[in-house]
Amino acid sequence: MYQFFADPAQINIPDRRVIILGEDVNHIRNVLRMRPGEEITVRDGRDGREYRCGILSVEEAEVLCELRFIKEDAVELPAEVYLFQGLPKADKMELIIQKAVELGVHQVIPVAASRCVVKLDEKKAAARRARWQGIAQAAAKQSKRAIVPEVTEVSSFARAVEKASQMDVALIPYELAEDMARTKELLEGLRPGQRVAVFIGPEGGFSQEEIGFAQEKGVLPITLGKRILRTETAGLVVLSWLMYLLES
Repeated sequence: MYQFFADPAQINIPDRRVIILGEDVNHIRNVLRMRPGEEITVRDGRDGREYRCGILSVEEAEVLCELRFIKEDAVELPAEVYLFQGLPKADKMELIIQKAVELGVHQVIPVAASRCVVKLDEKKAAARRARWQGIAQAAAKQSKRAIVPEVTEVSSFARAVEKASQMDVALIPYELAEDMARTKELLEGLRPGQRVAVFIGPEGGFSQEEIGFAQEKGVLPITLGKRILRTETAGLVVLSWLMYLLES
């Protein structure tokens, strides 16, 4: 069943009516070629409720639906995971965002670390963020997430660490961290309801100065094993671990 997101103002529970607007109208009408009577799932991207709807009419500017029932659907991870991703080259960030959303990330914070090759001016950063947010929304639809994770504006490393230091647990994979037993202990100690920050470096990794600064602020180094992982792999490994441990 196809899922779409709608603004809360488009969901009228007393009248049992839901209106789909924007780009989804074209997708429903011209790509999926859906017709009245077919069923879809609608979420408002903010709470965990699933609105099961039947299509009443498909117009050029809107799709009118009948609200059939509301389902409380606990599809989100029991902890909020924030991915602080060092800006990678080319289209790697798009892949990272797509897969991170599928794995349950709560928010993605692009980080301009010292070894990032990519440098974005204000105009490019705004355009890139809009595209990244669109990718997050598409991934949330595909994976039937209850929310659309936010992709924030690009942050400096210092601001990112300050934000992460306010969370319950902050982790940073580091190639010189060797204690897998300690890593397992930290991950297995995570609990539902916590906010968890995960730092992933760009292609060149984080500098020793950045690692030192993060540790001073309470960010804990962990190891991802004996092999060096690409930046587009490392975050997905950690998120997969967290998904397994938190949902077990």
